[in-house]
Amino acid sequence: MGCLKRQPPHLTTMDFLQNHIEALIFCSPTPAKVTDIKACLSEMFNADVPEEDITGALSRIEEKFQGEEYSFQLYKTGGGYQFLTKPAYQSSIGIMLKQQSKKRLSTSAMETLSIIAYKQPISKTDVENIRGVNCDYAVQKLLDKGLIEILGKAETIGRPILYGTSPKFMEYFGINDINELPTPKDFTSEVNTIGETPENQ
Repeated sequence: MGCLKRQPPHLTTMDFLQNHIEALIFCSPTPAKVTDIKACLSEMFNADVPEEDITGALSRIEEKFQGEEYSFQLYKTGGGYQFLTKPAYQSSIGIMLKQQSKKRLSTSAMETLSIIAYKQPISKTDVENIRGVNCDYAVQKLLDKGLIEILGKAETIGRPILYGTSPKFMEYFGINDINELPTPKDFTSEVNTIGETPENQ
């Protein structure tokens, strides 16, 4: 691995490799698998990076972040590795999540978004026909939040605007593809807990 000689003089080859692996795990939106880390490093260094070097670095990273000076730790989850906060900090995190939940979508906006997600591309008129109420406010809110976007115009009479979900929608709900949305058979009567107090249009 001669190409690893580019590291700063105060870092060893193993330190240099470990730092790159830390960076990859931090930036990965999903648990980083060893095979993906290996492929990325091998392409970067233009040389094969032995898997045992990667697993060794992962062990050192895991040990490093066990120290009390860190609020997060390396965990093996979902077939890969991810940095997650430690249980000791659940209380403060819970408060933040509670505060953020106050900014969640209203029931009307969520219903509108659900229809658009499953029926896209779809016009506002068709959404209103399904919901049975006016959706002007909900559609505008979803556009403002960047969760939906205009996909074009229909070829029908009046050429109504067609709406669909945006890349931010995927990020908001933690999915990588629209096909990952649950199908009707995945739902139970307890699932719909978003927006406990319905908001009027």
